[in-house]
Amino acid sequence: MPKSCVQACALVVVSHPRGQSAAHLRDSTSASVLTSALIHAGFAVLLSGDGGPASWGSPAGLAALGQVHAQATDLFRWSGRTYALGLSMGGLMALRSALPGAPYPVEGVALIDGWVDLRLAWGSALSRREEIGAAYGLADPPEDLNPAWLARAWGPRPLLVFGSPDDRTVPFDRNGEALWAEAGEPDVGGLVRLSGGHLGGNRFTPDVARQVAAFYRTLERR
Repeated sequence: MPKSCVQACALVVVSHPRGQSAAHLRDSTSASVLTSALIHAGFAVLLSGDGGPASWGSPAGLAALGQVHAQATDLFRWSGRTYALGLSMGGLMALRSALPGAPYPVEGVALIDGWVDLRLAWGSALSRREEIGAAYGLADPPEDLNPAWLARAWGPRPLLVFGSPDDRTVPFDRNGEALWAEAGEPDVGGLVRLSGGHLGGNRFTPDVARQVAAFYRTLERR
């Protein structure tokens, strides 16, 4: 938490990749490049457990995040504004938290190699299908629980999307690129195409961290 939070400041909630946790993010030297830049820019940062290592943006995971958010915002002088950053699987939670029905309002979403299409993830591998079914308590989660479908239906949102056409884990053209084309708010954020495989080192550079922090700062000035 930055020293500037003795006065009111905004919160950035960071949602983790599949199989990880808030503790993984805390101990990751790669993730710390992002979180340190956010703290330096004057944001408080909440590393979210998202309701478990394989919650896939589920309603139960979102409810758990809502409880943690409420507890966290009692610990400092919160401005009332929240932003989301989703990494890989965490993209589903980050996007879902910014849509109607979430437990708190989110002013903007940044995604790094993020899943946003739940139906696509469900159909991509048996292991993911089993995890998603368990997380949602449904053998086949319907489209109206899919963050990508909801985002398209509810109109433009401030988005900053990073990804790579070389990603063989999360198809960028059907996740981040498609989301930006259909639901990105013009003139804020953007689509940043990187190279290399999933969650490669070039996602956790000072330049990427600067872009993420600048995106949230732009929204703070609006």
